[in-house]
Amino acid sequence: MAARLLIEARPGAGKTTAIGHLADRLRERGVPLSGFLTRELREHRRRVGFEIETFAGERGLLAHVDIKGSPRVSRYGVDIEEFERLALPQLDAPSSEGVVLIDELGKMELASERFREAVLALMQAPVPVVATVHTARHPFTDSLKRRKDVSIVRLNAANRDGLPAELAGRLGNLRRRPG
Repeated sequence: MAARLLIEARPGAGKTTAIGHLADRLRERGVPLSGFLTRELREHRRRVGFEIETFAGERGLLAHVDIKGSPRVSRYGVDIEEFERLALPQLDAPSSEGVVLIDELGKMELASERFREAVLALMQAPVPVVATVHTARHPFTDSLKRRKDVSIVRLNAANRDGLPAELAGRLGNLRRRPG
């Protein structure tokens, strides 16, 4: 059975950094990746939003303080259309030799019903999935955390640096198949 790993931590603990380092290790082994990273957007040292960057190299706005309307998460308006345009293809029919990395299953991303449906379908696919999740309660992530086929990995200051290597080990001997 394919690995299902949820990296759980508080905001600012280093989830994005850890999954980014995991992606680097997997790329070094030639493992095909799909999914995305979520990065902060800052202006004058102040966080003003978030963007996503796919492992295919595309970038787009996820949320920003200047986006009006709903959905809203805290002071950020979420651009559901742009998020879905970039994120959904990354979760659709991933390579069976690869790994899907999702950063993150947070309130902004989960505002998309289509994204939630794609994640549920992905959890049934024969492909390893590693996703970051917040510690806060949310019905969707709570249900994923209760699944018997999911392992929860808690990220903290003590294990932050070694976690990417540990997770790469848990994913086994994945590598690109020869030609």
